[in-house]
Amino acid sequence: MALSTDDKKKIIAQFATVQGDTGSPEVQIALLTHKIMALTAHLKDHAHDNNSRRGLLSMLAKRRRLIYFLEKMDKKRAKEILKKIDLKN
Repeated sequence: MALSTDDKKKIIAQFATVQGDTGSPEVQIALLTHKIMALTAHLKDHAHDNNSRRGLLSMLAKRRRLIYFLEKMDKKRAKEILKKIDLKN
């Protein structure tokens, strides 16, 4: 379920706040969202894959914590990233 290098570079370029940014909350949230979408599609075909389901729940929790952190730092940035990745708050 790892991201290809090209996909990762595209996501980083799209959500980076400054040139060379790979660790901002926006980039991390976007990368996790892409992984979550891929894993959700996998679980639709393989409903009994409980190990992947556990990983999915872990990713969801991490993304939620990052969103809370970003909301605490800057609500405007948090709303922008939620709008870009089509998540409701």
